Amino acid sequence: MKRTLVAAAGLMVSGVAFADNLQGIDRLLCAVGQVVACVEEADCYPIPPSEVDVPEFVIVDVKGKVLSTTKASERNRRTPVQTVQRADGFIYLQGIDLGRAFSLVIDEATGHVTVAVSRDGVSVTVFGVCTNAAVE
Repeated sequence: MKRTLVAAAGLMVSGVAFADNLQGIDRLLCAVGQVVACVEEADCYPIPPSEVDVPEFVIVDVKGKVLSTTKASERNRRTPVQTVQRADGFIYLQGIDLGRAFSLVIDEATGHVTVAVSRDGVSVTVFGVCTNAAVE
């Protein structure tokens, strides 16, 4: 058991050490890691991305203020972003689409992203990672 915990801790530390630095990058490719759904007056629970219509990969165009699916996605989706701000090493994006409010927080130093999407009585939180969309 101890070996497993030490190995897991080593993997987490090495993952942070090799994370992408996104400072100054305006086009990101973000991948979903974990999705949690919460329902008013009920519980929160992990859920597969497809069950709540969350694409597995999203292109974040910070400068163009657009979120979109990748070309390989089954659905061609584009969502405008109303607010974009870079401050203290984070990128903040917010907007409203199809009756849902959304907010993304991207850590420029690590590439970690946290997304919150909500509508009346339901919220979905997505945790993932981003990298430069111009991957080599």
